Amino acid sequence: MFDFAPDPAQPKDQIYRELVESAVALTHGEPDGLANMANLAALIWQYVPRLNWAGFYRAIGDELVLGPFIGKPACIRIPFGTGVCGAAAASRATQQVPDVHLFPGHIACDAQSRSELVVPVLRDGKVVAVIDLDSPEPERFDAADAAGIEALAGAIAALI
Repeated sequence: MFDFAPDPAQPKDQIYRELVESAVALTHGEPDGLANMANLAALIWQYVPRLNWAGFYRAIGDELVLGPFIGKPACIRIPFGTGVCGAAAASRATQQVPDVHLFPGHIACDAQSRSELVVPVLRDGKVVAVIDLDSPEPERFDAADAAGIEALAGAIAALI
């Protein structure tokens, strides 16, 4: 049985440290990347409050293909360079978007999403996936969120 219960009263950096530790423990010994992404999407959902979508897009060729997630149905394929997820994949850099309606080329899968954080997962310098978090709140994500999800991406890159 897994019992991951973050304390919302803790500082964000501590919550993210626990998220990374939990992710490593949860995926330990499991070679199936898809199964790991499914559990990690659920774990992110448990640790990161005020989201309406959390999950993965997998890099296949020059596009992102929908992976495991929690939230409303989503776009299935996104070309590199298109939308927030495609921008993260093409640039290999985190995209922290305070208001998705102001992001040029934003792909609106859920009209309720207002802010987004997308972190590329790199293995040997190559994008293998992106972690995508959406929130119905504008300006939901800050530098601590970006750093926490970047730490998660680094910790799980070999496991997905």
